[in-house]
Amino acid sequence: MSVLKTLKLSAAAPAVSDNDPLARAREKLLGQLTEQKEMVTATLEGRVYQPPKTLGMRKDAQGQRVRMEVNRRVRRGWFQDEAGTTHFILRVGGKPMPLQPGKAAIGIGTLDKLPAIIDALINAVRAGELDAQIKEAAVARGLMMAERRKKKAA
Repeated sequence: MSVLKTLKLSAAAPAVSDNDPLARAREKLLGQLTEQKEMVTATLEGRVYQPPKTLGMRKDAQGQRVRMEVNRRVRRGWFQDEAGTTHFILRVGGKPMPLQPGKAAIGIGTLDKLPAIIDALINAVRAGELDAQIKEAAVARGLMMAERRKKKAA
């Protein structure tokens, strides 16, 4: 008796995932904003922010490559200028994302106001208000990566 005849076969296929670059960039930005909010909350509470660890490959004492949890570096999104005013910058691909031409920073004033500003930014990203800026920054990042690949290939 054939094994295939004993199986129940169907014409089902897995659902195709949405491969929209704008949606991926938006989700990454939302993740970054959530992490920035956790970091500023920890700072305001006087705690040290401990980002979730990731799996990475390292060499142990014998020189063997082993998988282990590695601390992940998170870049702080806010800074203070010379006058002591706190500013916040959104980053896409490690570069500041201009919200208006020539303006990438958001003036906050004091650090304790930052969580509310981050919440407003999260709502704006979910509502699609920053899609044009996200798309422009993602496209610029893609072009930069393409230029890097060309230089390596040459």
